[in-house]
Amino acid sequence: MTRRVLVAMTQSEESERAVEHAVSTFPDAEITVLHVINPNTYYGAEGEMSYRHVVETGEERAEELFEIATEIAERHGASIATETAFGNARHEILAYAKEHDVDQIVMGSRGRSGISRALLGSVAEAVTRRSPVPVTVVK
Repeated sequence: MTRRVLVAMTQSEESERAVEHAVSTFPDAEITVLHVINPNTYYGAEGEMSYRHVVETGEERAEELFEIATEIAERHGASIATETAFGNARHEILAYAKEHDVDQIVMGSRGRSGISRALLGSVAEAVTRRSPVPVTVVK
């Protein structure tokens, strides 16, 4: 029986479908939506931003995502908890699952292949390969 479900959420339609899948498939489970803020993604061609600005921007985005996730859950008569983590997405997702005794991970994937997957990596693939619990990947 699935008691605790972790949904990893990013700014993507696939992530929204992952939330919908989780709340409709596991209606009796405790569902937590996790958004990981990776400060390294905020350093680019325009130069470095202050860490404080990175945190504030990431948290604002997380709140927007959590509003979307909550709306999806409410449409299904479900409630969710939300959490934010800082760091590498694949590491933080796996660490959260382990620390909180998660039974199932649900996440979206854009389904990149070939060179784009090799260059950018795939969080969904890495989590699936290393997870000690089942992982459902929603496209």
